[in-house]
Amino acid sequence: MTSVQSKQTTFESLNPATDEVVGTHPVHTAEEVEAAVRRAEAAAAWWDSLGFAGRAERLQRWKGTMTRRAAQLADVVHAETGKPHADAMLEIILAIDHTAWAAKNAKKVLGPHRRSPGLLMSNQAASVEYHPLGVVGVIGPWNYPVFTPMGSIAYALAAGNAVVFKPSEYTPGVGEWLVRTFAEAVPEQPVLQLVTGYGETGAALCRAGVAKIAFTGSPATGRKIMAACAETLTPVLIEAGGKDAMLVDADADVDAAADGAVWGGMSNAGQTCTGIERVYVHEKVYDRFVAAVTEKAAAVRPGYDDSATIGPITMPAQLAIIRRHITEALAAGGRAVVGGADAVGERFVQPTVLVDVPEDASAVREETFGPTLTIAKVRDMDEAVAKANDSKYSLGGSVFAKARGMELARKLRSGMTSVNSVISFAGVPSLPFGGSGDSGFGRIHGPEGLREFGRAKAITRQRFTAPLTLTSFARGPKVDAQVAKLITLLHGRRR
Repeated sequence: MTSVQSKQTTFESLNPATDEVVGTHPVHTAEEVEAAVRRAEAAAAWWDSLGFAGRAERLQRWKGTMTRRAAQLADVVHAETGKPHADAMLEIILAIDHTAWAAKNAKKVLGPHRRSPGLLMSNQAASVEYHPLGVVGVIGPWNYPVFTPMGSIAYALAAGNAVVFKPSEYTPGVGEWLVRTFAEAVPEQPVLQLVTGYGETGAALCRAGVAKIAFTGSPATGRKIMAACAETLTPVLIEAGGKDAMLVDADADVDAAADGAVWGGMSNAGQTCTGIERVYVHEKVYDRFVAAVTEKAAAVRPGYDDSATIGPITMPAQLAIIRRHITEALAAGGRAVVGGADAVGERFVQPTVLVDVPEDASAVREETFGPTLTIAKVRDMDEAVAKANDSKYSLGGSVFAKARGMELARKLRSGMTSVNSVISFAGVPSLPFGGSGDSGFGRIHGPEGLREFGRAKAITRQRFTAPLTLTSFARGPKVDAQVAKLITLLHGRRR
């Protein structure tokens, strides 16, 4: 954080394709962030008091607003990220579907569930339920400024929490739109609030007394988030990017696999945490696959006009990383069958497909976050799995195969895998989303995502007086002997 940024009171959101000013937003101070969290604490108590049904009704109301005004929101996403309207609409549609699922299923997932008390405690009725944490801080990314943070916001709200949302400084207008429309649906209390600014604002949110932080961004920033949260033992949920691999077996539908690789690697200009960046192809279909990818990738056109396939690189600093990965791959003996050294411009990156790239090259080891693919030939799928798993990242992945699709999917060390498609897991609200290693930890989406924003509460209720009372000083040697005999009968037999 520079001293210039720390002294700013406002900042401008710029269109990355044109540098046009999209909007001006406040740089919230630590004091303002803390005040927002205090307001959220009071709102959280009211929100919790509504119960699952009351919250679901209001979330469905918000979902309806988002649906009716989706084109308006897509305009804001398009202006702040440069991505095509169609891509903006896709992430909005997915966010709406996830919001509906969270609202509908929160009670079933988080409400009371009976558990078996076991023989020793058979006189007890046992149950577990999840109570809200209180106030959750969400720090969102710029690449999918609606879909990704909503995976935390909607699920945290459905679980009964208030939320303070800090969007990326590149997409504050999207965050403002979401918070404003929620306030229209829920005008009674500031259940969802917005704070905007740079890294200092995010750090202030970590230290403001929230019950949990949900963060999406780079591993480097994720480590800073963890360090700030460690000061107050605030738990964190982190999704920190990936280097996802695709496996293409000898019996795969080659054309479908090539189509999946190009879309998975280059949609959103490659700025997708679960995007395909590495492809390992069986030697029997390698040449056909490369030829199909070459043809399809060459047809992908960056730009800001209505007919462009992909938009600009939203964060200018990423251009240097993409350029370095391409030039280092070529210098190490790789070949560009599409694009190449001159593919990186001042705002846009031409699709680039690299082959014969060594496995230790930065284009294979590091997250590129641009419209590039590396394709490697393998002798069999065992080699493909070994190379795919040899990564510090472990987020998503894809397998194209007929006979061994599910087997190979299970062997990939990733949080999610799609078989004969790409990134499909993100569109299924009931599935958990997250990774391990440098991809972070914790899960959003699905029952697991709802539970991330709840506090497990175990309850026992005595139904009748037990013949063997264990929790009393009146328990004598006779009871101890009977318990010991019972345990021996239950667990002491030789197998």
